[in-house]
Amino acid sequence: MVYIGVDLHRKKSQVAAIDQDGKLALNRKVRTGPAELQQLFDELRPQPIEVAFEATFGWGWFADLLAELGIPAHMAHPLATKAISSARVKNDAVDAKTLAHLLRTNLLPEGWIAPPDVRESRRLVRMRAALVRVRAKLKAQIHALLGEHGIQPDVVDLFSNRGRELLGQFELPAISQSRLQACLRLIDEVSLEIVIAEREIQQKIKDDKRLERLLPIPGIGPIIAATILSEIGDVTRFASADKLCAWAGLTPSEHSSADHLRRGHISKQGSRWLRWAWSRLLSTLFATSNSDSSSSGSRAGAGPRSPASLWRDGCSRSSTTRFAARLAVGAIRSLRIQRSRRARWLSWPLTETAGNLIEPSGPNHTMDIRSE
Repeated sequence: MVYIGVDLHRKKSQVAAIDQDGKLALNRKVRTGPAELQQLFDELRPQPIEVAFEATFGWGWFADLLAELGIPAHMAHPLATKAISSARVKNDAVDAKTLAHLLRTNLLPEGWIAPPDVRESRRLVRMRAALVRVRAKLKAQIHALLGEHGIQPDVVDLFSNRGRELLGQFELPAISQSRLQACLRLIDEVSLEIVIAEREIQQKIKDDKRLERLLPIPGIGPIIAATILSEIGDVTRFASADKLCAWAGLTPSEHSSADHLRRGHISKQGSRWLRWAWSRLLSTLFATSNSDSSSSGSRAGAGPRSPASLWRDGCSRSSTTRFAARLAVGAIRSLRIQRSRRARWLSWPLTETAGNLIEPSGPNHTMDIRSE
């Protein structure tokens, strides 16, 4: 058996190979490309080989190449590879050799190699989210430009039909007017690309049976559902919702020793797009809680409850976020979910159709997410 460590880079990569006794067979820098790497792997055959590499820039094509060649691939988690990050001497040759040694001793902290279909789904939803952020920045530039000239439009949505008419009536200096028109043109172009991306997303997920469990959850629409499904991939690889939350970086960090227990903010390690989807879900959950509190009359005369007030009442930020994850994962797996130690049991009426859940037909379908 030959164990290979590859320190993958954009232009040139370092490849180190050791045998089962730990002796170095080669440590060479090669041009990063399928043909060059395949030629190097062929030099080490017919002995069985395994390859370890870090989850770095552009690793997808390399994982696909190894799968095509029938070579077992192991993707190392960069944050967990302490032997590399804390080494006294760190360069490409040492990094590649360390990866090979960790693979040989079965000490390599591995990450999940998402299949090509999952990676393509992630690319689609992430590109759509990136375009939305670009459009938001362009709109912010228009607001800033009008503010510099002391213009306060008397319209709720500046980019509605009425708002566009007002923008065409403003008399601005020549350069400011040209910049305004440039931003408007870019907004139109980006909006068109967003519409195209959303159509592709809906086309891709329309036959996914898991949508029947996700869409009934308040705050989850087709785009958020597609983000959750693409970022998680195969949810069955997580033994529990807590493990999913830890993978997504939603659990608090901990630095404890002996009797001293210290927990901090959530680790934020993992998919930031998945955490964004959870935050959107939580916003709706809090809004639902505020609406229920106002309609129940339990807080007559008080305004709607903010997320901070709910957290102060005993619902910590981390437990609430974990509840949102449990809610989605439990809906996929058809499980009963317990929110936290101060929350009620929640059981979905799984015999109902998704349409009835989205549009509740009676009081029995109302979710109560308030703390007791």
